[in-house]
Amino acid sequence: MTITLIGMPAVGKSCMGRALSKKFNMKTVDGDKLIEKNTGKKLQQIIDEEGLDGFMKIEEKTLLGISEDNIIITPGGSAVYYPAVMEKFKQSGIVVYLYASQKVIIDRLGDFSMRGVVLRPGQTIRDLYNERLPLLEKYADITVNCNGTAFPRYRAEAYRKILKWMEKAGQ
Repeated sequence: MTITLIGMPAVGKSCMGRALSKKFNMKTVDGDKLIEKNTGKKLQQIIDEEGLDGFMKIEEKTLLGISEDNIIITPGGSAVYYPAVMEKFKQSGIVVYLYASQKVIIDRLGDFSMRGVVLRPGQTIRDLYNERLPLLEKYADITVNCNGTAFPRYRAEAYRKILKWMEKAGQ
């Protein structure tokens, strides 16, 4: 079974992935780090050189190429743009949406100019949030509220909800 963590940039997917990997004794696969490893380039460098469309093709191919089982996947926030990727994640296990409000995401992101955020010219983080929110909700099997700074509480809630989902799914 695979656990996939989705959400906006800066919501804490990587941090939550590491924490849950210890609880579930599962390896974590970070989608952004996998792209960087496969290309030998930072995300922002890929976007600068290939454009958003080029980056998104690389990202989709990379995420579709993850074939391991019994792992926690922490893809970039733009993973929800690829229906085939999201269907693969849903079929292989549970998709956990790490939710945070627009204000919290904007505060956490700060200067994101070198972060490799998939943002079209002229698009703001608010625009991106509003665009992705329905997709995040659509693909989520469960949602964990990650507003604020109480990470131990979010981790415990995620763990509890995942265990409950696994029981229902017979995992």
